[in-house]
Amino acid sequence: MAQNALYDVIIVGGSYAGLAGALSLGRSLRKVLVIDAGNPCNSHTPFTHNYLTRDGETPANLSSKGREDVLKYPTVSFLKGEAVKAEKTEKGFAIKTANNEEYQSKKLLFTTGIIDIMPNIEGFAACWGVSVLHCPYCHGYEFKGAKTGVFGNGEKGYEQVKLISHWSGEITLYTNGTSTLSKDHTALLHNNNIRIEEKEIAAFEHVEGNIQNVIFKDNTKQNLKALYASPEIKQKSNLPQELGCTFTEHGRIEVDLFQKTEVPGVYAA
Repeated sequence: MAQNALYDVIIVGGSYAGLAGALSLGRSLRKVLVIDAGNPCNSHTPFTHNYLTRDGETPANLSSKGREDVLKYPTVSFLKGEAVKAEKTEKGFAIKTANNEEYQSKKLLFTTGIIDIMPNIEGFAACWGVSVLHCPYCHGYEFKGAKTGVFGNGEKGYEQVKLISHWSGEITLYTNGTSTLSKDHTALLHNNNIRIEEKEIAAFEHVEGNIQNVIFKDNTKQNLKALYASPEIKQKSNLPQELGCTFTEHGRIEVDLFQKTEVPGVYAA
């Protein structure tokens, strides 16, 4: 790769979305540079499930295989590094890396993903992606029938319980403080033998990310094997915002059906 070259597209972020974009562009004979820092958000997840032909594969192996596929196309190059600045230029865009290198392209594709903002509870982050779970379709089968919790409150907590209710007969909704559930939702959960626990949580006791117990601030504990949670999120990269991209109310980059942002020449996936 050459700093003075003009690429058709620079892809910032080289995980699955970035690799998929690079594959299509490589097959289209476009000159592409993929810049990736090598720190995917699913790095703690031991296995990937519900992925046809690759069910049970590790995220690292999936990325490795995807990279092999992309590298078959000679117009695609990879750079391990962190993109720290993006600017509009007369020809398109300039991306600067943490190593003070600069690369030029006609268009940009951001596939940097998001960061999950973990609650400040001991053990939560260590269990994230292992036994503290976001998606039941990705991980629910491995914990079928186990003592399962949902970390949430109000409407959001209720809907999460509804979503996973058939994966286990032992479900507890942990509101981590006073419940904000409506009376109707509270009654429905109780009528379906789903417990509501309002005690504040001090920690999640675990072994290598596998939850053993919920420890409450009153020093009592409950046995638990899996916990579903939906933390708040933020963009992993500030560059789309610096270029003027707009965002949805949920913090996602606003794109149309063709993955275009409102900034001409900038795409996101």
